Amino acid sequence: MEKVTSADGTAIAYDRLGEGPAVVLVCGGSVDRMSNAPLAALLAQNHTVYNYDRRGRGDSGDAPEYTVEHEFEDLDAIFAAVGAPACLYGTSSGAALALLATAAGRPVTKLALWEPPYILEGTRKRPPADTASIYRAFVAEGRRDKAAEYFMAEVVGLPADFVAMAKESPWWPAQEAIAHTLAYDATVMGDYSIPAAAATVTVPTRVFTGGASEEWMKLGNQAVQDVIPGATGRVVPDQQHNVDPAALAPFLKEFFA
Repeated sequence: MEKVTSADGTAIAYDRLGEGPAVVLVCGGSVDRMSNAPLAALLAQNHTVYNYDRRGRGDSGDAPEYTVEHEFEDLDAIFAAVGAPACLYGTSSGAALALLATAAGRPVTKLALWEPPYILEGTRKRPPADTASIYRAFVAEGRRDKAAEYFMAEVVGLPADFVAMAKESPWWPAQEAIAHTLAYDATVMGDYSIPAAAATVTVPTRVFTGGASEEWMKLGNQAVQDVIPGATGRVVPDQQHNVDPAALAPFLKEFFA
């Protein structure tokens, strides 16, 4: 593990592995860089992979005030460690962050997005526009468990019996530990509509979707692909949102080659 310092003084931790053209991995909501570790190991067969902890989670530091721009600055610090432009991969809300960062001018050579969870009008219920404040209120009240539960049940839409099982699982304390970052991802997602900035992305972009994912996700991903100029799409057969790294890695290697 290595660390870099973001513009506001926050320490950002990352793992560097492999040799070859650089790829930076951005994790999604309610997880840290360990969620991308299996994928990083596979991509490291062909690339130098930078798998970092977004601020507020894992081994990275945090700041009292969150802004999406701070996350852009965290990526700036990672790109400085790379020392050159790099491919950028993001998963779920991390894909939304990667898209926004690329649109804002980060030195990205190719952009790969795994199922950014934008919701087209009428395809499913969108989370409330004030979702970030809901998370912040739970955390401020010391009810981190409720923040994590709200994310799973009301935002992701997992069944009640799964959420009840999750709260009894060994990994639940880790969910509570990073519950404050749920507000960060909610801020990134905004109202869950495709951001206007997507139309300004100029680098080669590919949107990856699971063949077994829900219809609203497929429709949203197709719309993202349609909005980004020149973007292409690929379906990873038999996969849902929680994708198997072994299934996804060959598609990413082909795109990044």
